[in-house]
Amino acid sequence: MERSLVKHSEVSVRSAFGDYRVCVGAGVRRLLDSAVAEAAPSGRCALITDHNVKRLWGRKVQAHLASAGMDVVAVSFPAGEAHKTRETWVDLTDSLLEARLGRDSCIVSLGGGVVGDVAGFIAATYLRGIPFIQVPTTTLAMIDASVGGKTGVDHPLGKNLVGAFHAPEMVLADPGFLATLGRGARAEGYAEAVKHGVIVDADYGQWLASRAASLLDGRGDDVERAVVRSVEIKAGVVSADEFEAGRRQILNFGHTVGHALEADSGYRLSHGHAVAVGMVAEARVGEELSVTAGGTADRIRRLVRAFGLPDTHDGLKRPQRLAELMMSDKKTRSGVVHLVRLEEVGRAGSGSEVTIPVAVDEFVTMMEKWR
Repeated sequence: MERSLVKHSEVSVRSAFGDYRVCVGAGVRRLLDSAVAEAAPSGRCALITDHNVKRLWGRKVQAHLASAGMDVVAVSFPAGEAHKTRETWVDLTDSLLEARLGRDSCIVSLGGGVVGDVAGFIAATYLRGIPFIQVPTTTLAMIDASVGGKTGVDHPLGKNLVGAFHAPEMVLADPGFLATLGRGARAEGYAEAVKHGVIVDADYGQWLASRAASLLDGRGDDVERAVVRSVEIKAGVVSADEFEAGRRQILNFGHTVGHALEADSGYRLSHGHAVAVGMVAEARVGEELSVTAGGTADRIRRLVRAFGLPDTHDGLKRPQRLAELMMSDKKTRSGVVHLVRLEEVGRAGSGSEVTIPVAVDEFVTMMEKWR
C-alpha cells in the first residue's frame, strides 16, 4: 500500500545512522510491508515480540507480511522486564542464526518498550548490525521508548547496562494497537509524556492533565496528538545529541531514582509508575539543593495524579538500598549521582548545567528526612 494512502502524521528524527521517520496515525501498521521491502532486499525478516503480543497481534502482523510475499521468521519471549536479559538476547539470536537470516534481511520489533529494547539490541549486534523497524504496541513505547535508538538488556546490577545505540529505519505508531490495553497500562505511558512536558513544554504538560480522561479512554484524536507532540519533543532533543553527550540527558529526568525503585522491587514496580515516583523525588532533591523552583515537586505530583499514577512508593523508605542500586547506574561516578537539573516545570538545564552532582550519602540524608 502506498504511504500516501494512509492518513497520518510524520516526525523526522536525525541520526548518524541515517534519518528516519516516525509515522503516527490509525492504520499506519498497514505500511509495514512496504517498510520491510525497503529495508530487506531479500524479502526476509524476523518478527520479534513477546508471548502476550504474539497472541494479540503477532499472528495478524505475520499474516500481513506473508500476504505481501515476505518470508517471516517469527520468534518471541516471555513478557516483562524480568526477561529483558542477556539470556533472552542469546536465545533469540541463536534462533535467527539457525534460520540463516542474512545481512540483507531486517528485524521487526512488535511490542512495548521491553520488546523494542531487546529486538533493537539484537539488530545492533546480529551480523554486526542489520536494519530494524519499530512497531510499538503500548502507550509507553509509542510516546518514548521506540524513538531515539537506545537498545539493550538489563544486568543483575542494574537496568540497561548492556546495550548499544542503533537507530530504527522507521517507527510505525498506530494508536489502534492500544485498544487491547487496560486503562492502567495506558496510564503508564503518560508518565513519559508528563516528563516531556516537565522538562521542555509546560503547556503540553497542562494539556495532558486536562485531557487525562480522554487519553486514558484511548480516544483517537487526543492520543494521536499526545504521541506526535511527545515524539516531536524527544526527536528535537535526540537529533541534537544522539549519543547522550549533553542535553539528551534531560530525558533521564525521574529515571535515576525510578530505575533504582524498579530494581529494588524485583521489577514488580512498572516502569511508568517508577518514573512517576522518580520525577517527584528528583524534583524534591532539586528543591532541597535550591536549583529547582519551590513548589515544582507539587506541580509534578498533580500532573502524575491526573493519570492515576503514584507519587510515592515504599521503596523510598529504603534510601540506603536505593543508594546502593544507584551506584550501578551508568550516570553515577565515584559515589556521585548526576540528576537532571530541573529549574522549573517546562525548563531543564542546558549547556554545562544539564545535570547536578549529588553525593550518594547526601541523597540518603535527604531521603531519610522525608520518611
